[in-house]
Amino acid sequence: MHIPFNDLKAQHAALAKDLEAAALRVLRAGWYILGPEVSAFEAEFAAWLGLPAAANAVGVNSGTDALLLALLACDIGPGAEVITVAHTAVATVTAIVNSGAQPVLVDIEADTFTLDPARLAAALTPATRAIIPVHLYGQPADLAPILTFARQHNLRVIEDCAQAHGARYQDRPVGVWGDLACFSFYPTKNLGAAGDGGMVVSRDAALAARVRSLREYGWQPGARYISQEHGLNSRLDELQAALLRVKLPHLDAWNTRRQALAARYDRLLAGSGIATPRTGPGRSHVYHLYVVRHARRHDLQEALKAAGIGTLIHYPAPIHLQPAYPHLAAAGALPVSEQIAQEIFSLPLYPEMTDAQVDEVAAAVRHAVASL
Repeated sequence: MHIPFNDLKAQHAALAKDLEAAALRVLRAGWYILGPEVSAFEAEFAAWLGLPAAANAVGVNSGTDALLLALLACDIGPGAEVITVAHTAVATVTAIVNSGAQPVLVDIEADTFTLDPARLAAALTPATRAIIPVHLYGQPADLAPILTFARQHNLRVIEDCAQAHGARYQDRPVGVWGDLACFSFYPTKNLGAAGDGGMVVSRDAALAARVRSLREYGWQPGARYISQEHGLNSRLDELQAALLRVKLPHLDAWNTRRQALAARYDRLLAGSGIATPRTGPGRSHVYHLYVVRHARRHDLQEALKAAGIGTLIHYPAPIHLQPAYPHLAAAGALPVSEQIAQEIFSLPLYPEMTDAQVDEVAAAVRHAVASL
């Protein structure tokens, strides 16, 4: 592709000296699992979020496991129901299923693609124990009414922040609002490792301590090899933590660049006939993805491909219309999710993109739309 959908090599090139030094530091130290790099990264990530202590952030091996461990720390399992959305990465629902709980899917807001709080009441049952709002594509869900509903019904709120590192809601970062929050460090995320990685954070020290025990077989501090309860093997490794420590100080600047590129797309695509992202009131979007919408998506993607421009679809089918999960909702039950899944696609956007590349993509989009 002349302009790829993403370019991870460009980020490495900008930080090569520091990243390679960090990797060599870990290799020379000979400590590869849950050592000083993980402890330091947990402390730095907690400080970046404004959490009260380093212990409130717990490094784990993936964003999916972060969600699972958050659920387990809240004693959510068989017999429980967890409300979330169908328009999300499948990992959100995978974690609920793996906990033994039952996902209950609700529809999304048509403009922001995040959980519609007005749908919560109809989804509530005596078995409901938690809500997982997904901060999708870099945009926060509308947390205030979600949290109000949760308090009224004694429900846990677990934020899925896998795509929203640095996004803000009412001028506070996502990740500090719910009982727990879960981040992914998959390589393409706004803060990405060189492999899998994740983090669970909580303002509640007891919940964070429970996650810390559960991530390593249910062991307690000072009592290694003795499991107090059934846990997992889900540990962030030293190499990934060391690389993430190099990248974390750059994250805010990268997000600012993403926002500037998105604003440029917005200006260049205005009046083009393609729907650009909309940000909800009181929310700050960090554009993990720049997702546009058009009824003739396939034709536009083919035209952009012919022009050497990469695009992807996030996501082509709501969870309940995927072969593994037809029992979660009937076709037609979530009309907004189902409609947008037929129309959305993502344009290239990453901090290392140049203004000229955005201009070229936008010009190609305008030409393709005009040619339909």
